Amino acid sequence: RLVSKDGRCNIEFGNVEQSRFVFLIDIWTTILDLRWRYKMTIFISAFLGSWFLFGLLWYVVAYIHKDLPEFNPSINHTPCVENINGLTSAFLFSLETQVTIGYGFRCVTEQCATAIFLLIFQSILGVIINSFMCGAILAKISRSKNRAKTITFSKNAVISKRGGKLCLLIRVANLRKSLLIGSHIYGKLLKTTITPEGETIILDQVNIEFVVDAGNENLFFISPLTIYHIIDKNSPFFHMAAETLLQQDFELVVFLDGTVEATSATCQVRTSYIPEEVLWGYRFAPMVSKTKEGKYRVDFQNFSKTVAVDTPHCAFCLTNEKEAKAKEK
Repeated sequence: RLVSKDGRCNIEFGNVEQSRFVFLIDIWTTILDLRWRYKMTIFISAFLGSWFLFGLLWYVVAYIHKDLPEFNPSINHTPCVENINGLTSAFLFSLETQVTIGYGFRCVTEQCATAIFLLIFQSILGVIINSFMCGAILAKISRSKNRAKTITFSKNAVISKRGGKLCLLIRVANLRKSLLIGSHIYGKLLKTTITPEGETIILDQVNIEFVVDAGNENLFFISPLTIYHIIDKNSPFFHMAAETLLQQDFELVVFLDGTVEATSATCQVRTSYIPEEVLWGYRFAPMVSKTKEGKYRVDFQNFSKTVAVDTPHCAFCLTNEKEAKAKEK
């Protein structure tokens, strides 16, 4: 399958001729797309590396100015930085400077212009590193795809009659009480087709229209919804039957786009169904009830539960049955 049940795409890029340095041009997106373990490695390395680098520079300043104890400075000697006795103390001073701890034990004096310039440069660079790294962590946590994890689809799709028409039905639920604004549901049927010219097209995409009783635009997505696709003569499922469904080679990918109410960020939820996950002749069990206190209760135990119902074994048979009844009248 191309799309897993949790929405991840099973695809691999090979023989990409473009240089990998193009990913460094868009460094922000590259950092956001990294896995947490790599991101935290960069986060820790950026701070430790900058502290150690500036620690070396502070040590060099003290060494050049002969502030270290091995030079036996005189009593009247004024060091560039007070109380730097070696590389360890230089590292600690670098850490205190960049994170603005300010213990007051080590401090820059007016003796060296180089030390003052280095202090200013490290302070500015430290603010830049803090802003970038903290912003990357915050953006990673608040990405809208995390909100998408609280939108779930039913494990199986079902085919049964609805409103006198043969339909393919899928159930979707919002696990949070906050709404998705401007939600839109649609689908793509992926299959391998052969053109009249003999060309084989892998992953050929066919649009699948899904509707809800209240319309497929601006859904009031406060409780689980059952979306359905009408299997008519324009549907790619029209020539399928209950006996031949498992012999088909297709993948139905369902998308739900919406805007997160809390952050106004757009998100997309997707899942897929293969022929083994489409049940012919079933409908979903009811899951919304009303309590004695007047509240509506959603029982998620019945979310993916199905019930067998009387269903025509093909859409073509249902159409012929309706035409025959019309002729009798």
